[in-house]
Amino acid sequence: MKALQELDLSKITSVLRSLEAAAPGASLPFGTHAAFIHPPLPTPVGQVPPSAQSILAPGTQPLQAASEGFTSGDHAYMLANKWLSTTQLAELVKSQGLVYKKGKFSVLEEQQLNSAIEQYRQSKGLSEDQLHDVIFPKDERNRENAFWSEITAAVPQRPIIAVYHHVRRSHHPLRLQGKWTPEEDSRLRTAVMHYGQQWQKVSVDVGRGGADCRDRYRNHIVNKDTRVVGSWSKEEEENLTRIVTEMTLEQGRDADNDIFWGVVAQKMGGKRTRAQCRIKWTDSLNLSRKNDGQKPRWGNQDAYILVHKLDALQIVDDTEIDWKTIPDAQWNVWSPHVLQRRWQTMKKSIRGHEYMTHREIMDILKVKKVNSGPSNSSKKRTRKVTSATAIAEGEGRPKE
Repeated sequence: MKALQELDLSKITSVLRSLEAAAPGASLPFGTHAAFIHPPLPTPVGQVPPSAQSILAPGTQPLQAASEGFTSGDHAYMLANKWLSTTQLAELVKSQGLVYKKGKFSVLEEQQLNSAIEQYRQSKGLSEDQLHDVIFPKDERNRENAFWSEITAAVPQRPIIAVYHHVRRSHHPLRLQGKWTPEEDSRLRTAVMHYGQQWQKVSVDVGRGGADCRDRYRNHIVNKDTRVVGSWSKEEEENLTRIVTEMTLEQGRDADNDIFWGVVAQKMGGKRTRAQCRIKWTDSLNLSRKNDGQKPRWGNQDAYILVHKLDALQIVDDTEIDWKTIPDAQWNVWSPHVLQRRWQTMKKSIRGHEYMTHREIMDILKVKKVNSGPSNSSKKRTRKVTSATAIAEGEGRPKE
């Protein structure tokens, strides 16, 4: 395996040196990903990888993820030109079989949008200040529809309203201004007293982006005087478990994903933040709950399953992964958050991964994890994984 990695890296290094030498003449920044130079075709929407059980089945052939398919040409045109609400989009999904992409924008989509914005600016002969006025008009009712339709066409599976909000957030001049000062915190408290949680109005008084003000207030200002830091007590852990269980399992909801952490923090008496509650639950308490009360250990078979689940996805970059879809009914001890961290650890274990495509990384990891698969499972002690449903029904618990 070491020889394979060294061979791949030597080839990549040679190619990178050639690209570095050629970059000035091509007017391209060195380090630009090949997929950014040649934008890929859209990937399927709503992909769900195969189950762990099917991956571990003896003699399994390479599997592909199930998906909702692709956005049709007519629907892509509609998405780029009609300002449809979430309700209207949902109705079109039912009545016309509309397929469109939701969730976080990927790195590739970011690049495609930025390229489309720059192309529009150059084609119209706009300065940076003039472009800013197009994105942020003084009156939103006078927004430039032609601009928004043109850049939305660069990400043809996204609705124009989603692109509108995403671009305005990512290009806001007040975003990412560094560490908050005590003076800014004071202005934030005063602004919230005046406007409540109308974050755009708060933003004007504070001098920070609306999303930054919202996150700062929720995660650092609210209940600051009563907040607890450091290790959790047994009483706190039991209280958090009870609250989340009442809000999810007892309501027939998913204890991994269907949780409103702001409500949980309030029910904890404001002593722990949303982030503290989420991390404690997903990275510790929920793992033990799903593993007969014991803290589970990540094993070679888990790594094998994760690699082959991701390999089944038709994606160009790992920022396209919807991590909530990776666990399944029987392989669900690990939360989406934990699986994402495990993937990053495996990826970074490959020398030169920064210069590789997602497919190249997957090919190397499949070779590294081949000995953890079904053909060797009988030689290893495996952990019984019990689903959340089974636990709720009493299965998988120790006998009394």
